[in-house]
Amino acid sequence: MATSKATSSQSPRPPRPNLAFRELRGQRSPAEFAAAVRRAAREIGERVSCDARYVGRVEAGEIRCPNYAYERVFRHMFPGRTLTDLGFAPRASVRGRGARAIDDAPPEHATRLAYAAGGATGETWGSYEPYDTQDPYETHDNYEESDVLRRAFMTGGGATVAVASLGAIGLATADAAERRVRRAGVPEADALDEAVRRIRLLDDRHGADGLYRRAATPLRAAYALLDAGATRQTTADRLHAGAGELAISVGWLAHDSGRFDDARSHYAEALATARMTGDAGLESHAFCNTAFLARDAGRPREAVRAAQAAQRVGRPLGSARLMSLLALREAGGWAGLADRTGCEQALARAQALYERGPSDADPEWMSFYGEAELEGLEAQCWSALGDWPRAARHARRAAQLQDPHFTRNIALYSAELADDLARGGRPDEAAEAGMRVLDLLGQVQSSRIQSMLAGTARVLLPHRRASGVGTFLERHASLPRSA
Repeated sequence: MATSKATSSQSPRPPRPNLAFRELRGQRSPAEFAAAVRRAAREIGERVSCDARYVGRVEAGEIRCPNYAYERVFRHMFPGRTLTDLGFAPRASVRGRGARAIDDAPPEHATRLAYAAGGATGETWGSYEPYDTQDPYETHDNYEESDVLRRAFMTGGGATVAVASLGAIGLATADAAERRVRRAGVPEADALDEAVRRIRLLDDRHGADGLYRRAATPLRAAYALLDAGATRQTTADRLHAGAGELAISVGWLAHDSGRFDDARSHYAEALATARMTGDAGLESHAFCNTAFLARDAGRPREAVRAAQAAQRVGRPLGSARLMSLLALREAGGWAGLADRTGCEQALARAQALYERGPSDADPEWMSFYGEAELEGLEAQCWSALGDWPRAARHARRAAQLQDPHFTRNIALYSAELADDLARGGRPDEAAEAGMRVLDLLGQVQSSRIQSMLAGTARVLLPHRRASGVGTFLERHASLPRSA
């Protein structure tokens, strides 16, 4: 996200660290405190995507005032304290036309890139108006978002708005990037980071279908920025890391929407970028996703080798949670090879590593990896091994544990559960789980989930007289062909 607020050649005033907020965190790591914030949000019915990076930005003073959702959560966590008590600036000093000071104005590059995005209304930061409406997409300091994007979220709904919002990220077209940026700087690196975050957020809620082709455009722009060069080496490193992470994000959208060849190409691009710059974190991420893709594409031995390569590269990073996820990727490959012993050994490592807990070394992209994901991936392993009762048990637990924020994953785990129950000879329970997936398809567009559900329907066809099965089959058959 944008952190520079300079609008001229003068050096910007450095942010003032939020020592009060740092004191409230106490002995907890940023990741542990972020988890506490998310739990508190669920207690009061809010949805925030707090992570260690957000906590760090608050403590560094980069976020002078939180959005309304975060304010409600912080007041719930620390009753009786005002924003000032929490170390923030009064909202009036950072919101609104008249109250905003010069150094609080949105960064100049946000306006420039908003125009490059080609918003339908042509509105930019100059037309900002404060609002007190809870936006379901609101995650970080929303006064740093463009008015075009905010209004799209407030007036639209569902995956259509998700797709439209990508045009307002700031990386509109490669041509625009080349035309407007001769040598990239911090603002372009910030915009690239925001593009990655935005795509992941939209995928969490809506799935990949409909997002993939639109997301490929900012990826082309990102590599155009790399070709343009950077003003400093540190900025060049950020651009390479950001472009690599964006390639992985776009590759995942292709993967989840059934475009395996496209996904493989994007992952390979990310891997090449990582190796050019010696970025071990990016390389382990690229290998991680390559392993997942290989498993889904029916290349289990490649999945094992890619997961093992990811572990070799990622081990020095010091993140037990990363190593846990990579062990699960390896377990999926062994399951595909019908190697029960290899799978069980990898699953045991994954569980033991997970139980070591989060740490500051955990990559930001792993925010999705919690107990629900661990259970869901283990369910997929047992399913591949044909142990339907055990697979169903883990899939059910995954669906129950998943945060409401991850709508796509709830649909995925429920689809896994439905298939495991159907193949395990429990058609009535399978139909019930399948109906829950159908209820979510209005919000989630994922070819992977739809393919799983179609397979479940085929398994249930001989059981159409069982309780609820006929209703499920009829409703599934009525889905549009493109769904």
